[in-house]
Amino acid sequence: MTSKRSYTSPQSNAESGLYERIYNVVRKIPKGKVTNYGHIAIIVGECTPRMVGYAMASVPFGSNVPWQRVVNSKGEVSARRGGDGAFHQREQLEAEGVVFDEAGRIDLKKFGWAGPGPRQRL
Repeated sequence: MTSKRSYTSPQSNAESGLYERIYNVVRKIPKGKVTNYGHIAIIVGECTPRMVGYAMASVPFGSNVPWQRVVNSKGEVSARRGGDGAFHQREQLEAEGVVFDEAGRIDLKKFGWAGPGPRQRL
């Protein structure tokens, strides 16, 4: 099932370039794996977890960016403002084989993506 995502255009060309760097990292996360906003920020460099969150909220509908694979540092799907995006995110992750515990958390040791590491910035 596809997600209902709202699209917010980046505010500037600089922000657009940052978003594309973030999206390039997120595209590398394999099916069945997740990572968190902070990890993406470390890999990208010169950005914060909040900026990664803004970039994920700006992913255009129908994009090839697997936004659903980015969760919070507790391994939880973050609530979305005004909509059922969190439900769709969980649904998509479960379809990829990601398992949530009774508290709604993902075991990051089992399903976490190590990524290329902070020394291999993209």
